[in-house]
Amino acid sequence: MAVNAGWYAAELRRELGARNRVWAQGRAHVESYGSQPVIVYEPSDVRHGNFFDASYAAIAGRAEWMRRFDKIHAQGRALPKAESGRRWRELDSSMSSDALLMNVFCAPGVAEASAVRRNLGIEGNELPVFGWKARVPLAPDPGGRVRFDRTEVDMRWGGLLVEAKLTEVDFQTRAARVVEAYRDFDAVFERDLLPRVELRAARRRTAVEFAEEFTQEWEEAAPDDLAAREFQEGIVARAREAEPAEPGYAGYQLIRNVLAAYAEGCSFCVVHDERRPDLREAWFQVMAAVRSAEMRVRCKVLTWQELAALLTEELQEFLDLKYGIVGAGRVASFGEELGAE
Repeated sequence: MAVNAGWYAAELRRELGARNRVWAQGRAHVESYGSQPVIVYEPSDVRHGNFFDASYAAIAGRAEWMRRFDKIHAQGRALPKAESGRRWRELDSSMSSDALLMNVFCAPGVAEASAVRRNLGIEGNELPVFGWKARVPLAPDPGGRVRFDRTEVDMRWGGLLVEAKLTEVDFQTRAARVVEAYRDFDAVFERDLLPRVELRAARRRTAVEFAEEFTQEWEEAAPDDLAAREFQEGIVARAREAEPAEPGYAGYQLIRNVLAAYAEGCSFCVVHDERRPDLREAWFQVMAAVRSAEMRVRCKVLTWQELAALLTEELQEFLDLKYGIVGAGRVASFGEELGAE
């Protein structure tokens, strides 16, 4: 990829961390352990610091939306215990793209707004469904039996599937044997145009495999440790090259969700932050490999900033202060201007 995805993701995480340290004042929260702590919010009876108040009230009023809070935080062990003893949820994290998605689309009036519906191509009166389980057909087994990948899509709204991104580094990678096992893979994609990667499976080394240089890999270096760091990086790189590799595809989530949209007769949209041009480039690489023009026009992209311009002033202010997301022609508030309610 031409752009450094890791750098863009790290910069956005840094900014969101700074904004949420201010936003969290007066709201129940903890910070994760580590050199770059993440703010995680604990809900009260009527509020949740990670959510726009009106959005959280709407979520609490709909059992199917509230079920999204059942998902336990994958890095819960890296967090201090909540005072209530409650286990941390994915939606508690200030870095959660799912929380941002629900903040926007659960807010009263958003699903009914004609400008939002027009920009996303929404028809009908359905409400958004979060964590929708798709049925992506796999190639038949030797007995001819049809199988499905019950993949989770961030949101389905009528005939639109949505993948939401914020600070995630990429769209994941998967081995070619897994990706090519989807029934419609070659019908939808020109496989030679998809971004390819080599996947290396790390394995545990036995003691006899370690050369002496590995035994000193993590020793404290001299005050000027540039040479030592370069030497250590070389050790790691050589060890990595020695690991077995297999062909794979980058952008696996995109490939899988386009296949889900194809199977369901839906459109598919990636919503990302404009501060992440790397994600847009990755999506365009996958989109360019779609064979038919009819399917390509069903593939869309939208930034949170473009979406913000269509929302109410109160919700725009929330997105500005907490996420630094503002519509075109507006300048995001800076740290010294942020304040708790």
